[in-house]
Amino acid sequence: PLGLGMGSGGCGRWEEEKKEDGVKWMQLEHRGPYFVPLYEPLPEDVQFYYDGKPLKLSLATEEIATFYAKMLHHEYTTKEIFQNNFFHDWRKGMTSEEQEIIKDLDKCDFREIHKYFVEQNEARKALPKEEKQKLKEEADKIQEEYGYCILDGHREKIANFKTEPPGLFRGRGEHPKMGMLKKRIMPEDVTINCSRDSKIPEPPEGHKWKEVRFDNTVTWLASWTENINNSLKYIMLNPSSKLKGEKDWQKYEVARRLKDVVHEIRAQYRRDWKSKEIKKRQRAVALYFIDKLALRAGNEKEEGETADTVGCCSLRVEHIQLHPQLDGQEHVVEFDFLGKDSIRYYNKVSVEKPVFRNLQLFMKNKDPTDDLFDHLTTTFLNKHLQHLMDGLTAKVFRTYNASITLQEQLKALTNPEDNVAGKLLSYNRANRAVAILCNHQRSIPKTFAKSMQVLQEKIDTKKKQVEEAQEEVKKAEDEYEDTKDAKAEANVEKKKKLLKRLEEQLAKLNIQATDKEENKQIALGTSKLNYLDPRISVAWCKKFGIPIERIYNKTQREKFAWAIDMAGEDFEF
Repeated sequence: PLGLGMGSGGCGRWEEEKKEDGVKWMQLEHRGPYFVPLYEPLPEDVQFYYDGKPLKLSLATEEIATFYAKMLHHEYTTKEIFQNNFFHDWRKGMTSEEQEIIKDLDKCDFREIHKYFVEQNEARKALPKEEKQKLKEEADKIQEEYGYCILDGHREKIANFKTEPPGLFRGRGEHPKMGMLKKRIMPEDVTINCSRDSKIPEPPEGHKWKEVRFDNTVTWLASWTENINNSLKYIMLNPSSKLKGEKDWQKYEVARRLKDVVHEIRAQYRRDWKSKEIKKRQRAVALYFIDKLALRAGNEKEEGETADTVGCCSLRVEHIQLHPQLDGQEHVVEFDFLGKDSIRYYNKVSVEKPVFRNLQLFMKNKDPTDDLFDHLTTTFLNKHLQHLMDGLTAKVFRTYNASITLQEQLKALTNPEDNVAGKLLSYNRANRAVAILCNHQRSIPKTFAKSMQVLQEKIDTKKKQVEEAQEEVKKAEDEYEDTKDAKAEANVEKKKKLLKRLEEQLAKLNIQATDKEENKQIALGTSKLNYLDPRISVAWCKKFGIPIERIYNKTQREKFAWAIDMAGEDFEF
């Protein structure tokens, strides 16, 4: 139930009758997941070689070999841990005869198989238009059949209606399980969730479901456990669906509520820096980091199960260095650790003196691998946050600080006199401030240098055109000086108009180049989709006459339909 004020603007579909607590739907009907096609054996003339000799593999062994072959020129297959995990899992799938022969990955030659898949790929790209159209129609047919469900009388789109194909697990960063075999999902692994009175989906012929449930307190349609991390995977509704839209909207409403109490919370953790209990002090310093630096909370994890990544509560002594003075600033904390998805967080921050003093205390007589906040767990922290405000977690701070930063930056950076390109540059700069706050990085795209070069060539060409147009204007003006006739005067105007248009085009290209350069290592998308209240962007577009499609693409506009309906130009987060 959403007991929330609507902001400005009406919003029909988001406001239908409310259900009782915990109930997410009354009716749910769907076709179940679409299972990816079974393995097709390689042609006879494509061979695997062991120790220089061709070796015919059994079907199961061959399938796993193709997973590795497809990745032959990938960075992953150069990593020892990937190779070892793959070889271990591959041998498990072999026949006993194959296990006797294949004992050394270095003697395996996958090159012919790799070449075959590269050629298949090229052939697909080179298909004539009609063939491509036919394939698209087949995919659309599957989408029509499996990609929608009926939820409380609405036909809603499903996000991921296909099961994941088998393959080799990649993981992010130095994941200890990379290279392990992701098994094929069978109907026998799948739990179906739908309403009791609906047409229950039929499993593929000769198979049965693991279980059929009628649980209307959850929003997933099907689930299974994947074999690498033993985690549950779900088939969910598309972000554009009413259910997801409501959830998204609620998330930002919780963050907006934080705005009213954040001053009290800050005053409270400042008081706790001086607490007699070390536990409270640690909680207060951690909360300061979560608030000021938008750090993630950092849950406790099983060792050896995942990459060694940390968040605020799981920081170790080795992850920070204290500098009483650095680069002309006092009380500087230097952070260096791997955060979520093994993305490095590196930052030097000047903190308040009591925080610095407390950190010195927390680090005293500890080894580098000891926990910095040894008296603190995320559970203890989140309990405290829940006590401060209903629904408050560490993530809400990230959402709140991200959204408030965007709103403030847009106010500071947008010049109403700018043209659309100039305003969009300001928007991206505001978005970038948020991405930097949240540490959303990306590696420089492989195509960056090439596309930058192409853009630079365009700029050079345009500069030449501008110079030529300036010459033309001067010529026309001289001619008018000599003759003073109306035709020559009209010609001056015409040439000036052309010059103005070319100058505008050049300015636009220059803005593009600046934007591209500034964004090469920053991922703007993550914060835009997950941390920024879309109503801030919608209101900004409406206020400055920017078409919304310049900010959000079609998929994003569907996801944020609720915000586009709801926010007027005067919306304040």
